[in-house]
Amino acid sequence: MTKKKYLVEKRNVLNEIIARQFTLQELRLFSIYLGRINPRDPKTRVVRFPLTWFYQIMDLQPLRVEYLETVTHDLLTKVIRVIVPVGGYEQFQLFKKCKVSKDANNEWYFEFDAHDDALPLMFEYKRDYFTYELWNVLNLESINQVRMYEILKQYEYRGVRIISVIELKSLLGIDEKEYLKFNDFKKGVLNACQQALKEKTDIYFTYEPYARSGRGGRIQSLRFTIAKNVDYKNLIKLEEFIEAGIIENIKQEFELDLDHKVEPAVTLDISRLDFIKESLTNKDKLSILRTANGDTELVQTAYEMAKNQGGIENLVAWLIAIIIKLRNGEVSPPIKIERQKQNKFINFNQREIDFAELERLELEQLKEAIGNDVMNP
Repeated sequence: MTKKKYLVEKRNVLNEIIARQFTLQELRLFSIYLGRINPRDPKTRVVRFPLTWFYQIMDLQPLRVEYLETVTHDLLTKVIRVIVPVGGYEQFQLFKKCKVSKDANNEWYFEFDAHDDALPLMFEYKRDYFTYELWNVLNLESINQVRMYEILKQYEYRGVRIISVIELKSLLGIDEKEYLKFNDFKKGVLNACQQALKEKTDIYFTYEPYARSGRGGRIQSLRFTIAKNVDYKNLIKLEEFIEAGIIENIKQEFELDLDHKVEPAVTLDISRLDFIKESLTNKDKLSILRTANGDTELVQTAYEMAKNQGGIENLVAWLIAIIIKLRNGEVSPPIKIERQKQNKFINFNQREIDFAELERLELEQLKEAIGNDVMNP
């Protein structure tokens, strides 16, 4: 059975709104929203999916209801600014309503609806828009990468986009005080995005300085050359990204929180996870430790299992999944076998030998043997 392809259709004017206030998770969620509506039918403005989907999209783990309320509240406070053709601008919310409730099958779901003023940006337009398959942004791992993809994808049909450094930073959501030196911007943003798009999306790009302030002066604008990435084949689907089974306990923990609304009984210190050598965000470490209820030994057991298995693409999700299974008794931790010293002349494990003690015992046996010989000539 072929998995559904979600096609994101986005108006140019919406794509050029400053993204500074959005998190990576919120950008993903918005792309998913655009991928699930019918832009020709405003009646599809309300999008609903299982609560487990929302948790995974927003990089949440089974947290307290109070935190979930904070996340949905933040989503509703996202205000966008649109330039008015005759001069000036308009500001309004992107979404007007979030809802967490149960459906007719007694299953928890998340639902959100676009703000009335934002509808013209998402529905019933006929020109000045571009499209892409949702998997492209699901693969990307930073705000800069997602925005760079959309900024260039909008101009893919031309193959070229010339843009000032100031405008590019604004579209990426980068503060004016960040990356003041172009070499830092080149290394931390341009080159990083170039590699990410080449490895994970359907386009790639090259770039070069286009205009400078005076001869040999500061780079003012860049010329991007955009091409189709025909080599990339690993297309991730929404269903694969969600991996609902990873957080199968969300429903039970969520319902428990609704009844009790208690705070965690343990203090979570992410510095205790320094044994994890991979680069993880503090938020990821906190999620892992929270899932283990602060038990760092449990996390270490799961981490050793991950190292033994190898080939894990999403370490955070894998650790959370296996910690839940370990806590529920669905899997057993591996039996620790103490590695013992080996004699260089043989190829199997031996118990450790105290040679001084062995020599003492042999000497006593020798003395006893000599004594017996003397008494029994």
